[in-house]
Amino acid sequence: MSLDDIKPDYVADARGSSCPGPILEAKKAISKVPVGGILEVRATDPGTKNDLPAWAKKMKHEFLGIKEGDGYFSVFIRRKK
Repeated sequence: MSLDDIKPDYVADARGSSCPGPILEAKKAISKVPVGGILEVRATDPGTKNDLPAWAKKMKHEFLGIKEGDGYFSVFIRRKK
């Protein structure tokens, strides 16, 4: 499955916020996603590209990838528990 084909269950918009904003958004948003569902976090802070995959691994979720958007990027995470 390519990132273009992913239909997220919830989109958290953290564009314009810097660390730790995107991680805090992800923490709040993951509870709105069913187990097995996909969270998309939109962000502009470059540190998020390292921070969110590390957070997902630590929380035992599955990091699916990062897709570049128009002036932002999207991080996709599958909720595992």
